[in-house]
Amino acid sequence: MRPDARAWFQHRTTSATGLDDLDLPALLRAKRRGGHRISVVLPARDEEATVGTLVADLRERWMLRTPLVDELLVVDSDSTDATAAVARAAGAQVVATTDVLPAHGTRPGKGEALWKSLAATTGDLLVFLDSDLIGDVAHFVPGLLGPLLAEPQVQYVKGCYTRPLEVAGQVQPAGGGRVTELTARPLLNALWPELAGFVQPLGGEYAGRRSALEQVPFVSAYGVEVGLLIDLLGHHGLHALAQVDLGVRRHTSQSQEALGAMAGEVVSTVLARAECGRPGHQPLPASGLLTQFRHDGTGFVPSSRAVGVDERPPMATVPEYRHRLAG
Repeated sequence: MRPDARAWFQHRTTSATGLDDLDLPALLRAKRRGGHRISVVLPARDEEATVGTLVADLRERWMLRTPLVDELLVVDSDSTDATAAVARAAGAQVVATTDVLPAHGTRPGKGEALWKSLAATTGDLLVFLDSDLIGDVAHFVPGLLGPLLAEPQVQYVKGCYTRPLEVAGQVQPAGGGRVTELTARPLLNALWPELAGFVQPLGGEYAGRRSALEQVPFVSAYGVEVGLLIDLLGHHGLHALAQVDLGVRRHTSQSQEALGAMAGEVVSTVLARAECGRPGHQPLPASGLLTQFRHDGTGFVPSSRAVGVDERPPMATVPEYRHRLAG
């Protein structure tokens, strides 16, 4: 690890692996002192099995019992199940991506839900959590907010954790995060070595200041996390980024084929931002197409899908959003 990355890792990595690690009264004082409004956002697509329990716990702990969160929003991305109804019944505000900034249309992907959440929330501090989390994650929200409330220069906080992998009933304590280890980490270490200290660059749990998030584009699909990390580094520098050890993260594991598609989107996002060092700093080209193979019992059958970068512009450039802020 480069000296600057190692120094950042030692200085900007904190721990909040449980509620006992948190000084909740201090967080509440810092919130009041800074006049902050806090929004928690859960992007969701077909997550009826998990979103209700997650929403109910977050609302009970951080809105009713401890007034840390002011707004709890589930952004529904074309769910075909009862995700929206379950989330609403559990106490969340729910919006569909199609209903936010309708004049701009809608696109598939997690990043689209996150981008539109900026236009659907009012907090100056935003916390993003994946809606398929299982287990006790009550400490995630205050843990991610800690560095933002304590240090004004911090603009963006990534969660990090161990990720168990369950396959055929067998659990590997740290076998998750396969796209991170096999795709994202090698690319980031090669192209942005100052980011080598991030444990979970693709993790879906993070928090940031609206003033920072509204200034960067959002990749519409699974490249959104690595895109945000690279772009916020460029805008604010490494010193404005932080990470918090949240302990263990459990969620539903994806198939190898689905992970391959995710990896393709991550690669396309990174290459779109990579400067290859030639005069003019031209981005590295990417085909935008991923071909995978299945064996049908007779031979290999290729299947191709688009993984090119499709991104939304910085929210601060959207006229409707600027008009709302001015109002």
